[in-house]
Amino acid sequence: MPAGRPRKFNTAEEMQAVIDDYLGAEDRPTVTGLALALNMTRQTLLQYEHDGEFSDTVKMAKARVEDALERALWDSNPAGKIFNLKNNFGWKDAKEQQITGAEGKPLSITFKGVPGAASD
Repeated sequence: MPAGRPRKFNTAEEMQAVIDDYLGAEDRPTVTGLALALNMTRQTLLQYEHDGEFSDTVKMAKARVEDALERALWDSNPAGKIFNLKNNFGWKDAKEQQITGAEGKPLSITFKGVPGAASD
């Protein structure tokens, strides 16, 4: 934490109590909402995440917010489920197209005189 400003919490346990109160009462938790419950800005909360004593406490709180948001995706339209599958499980939209030349032979394209093209 920056020198000169006293900490809002002396121990990770004090911070955890406020986090538990917020997450226990909030059906739509957010990181900013978590910061406000802790009476700090989002930026200050993220600084606490890099403070050794508070790091795990903040990371776990953010993971709990993430879990709640991810679960909410399942209650929404299919786009939420698709978003989750793409971002967490490597799913991709893929369209397979096969383009061939005359009589099914491979298509060959030659570009001549195209600005910026490599010249032989």
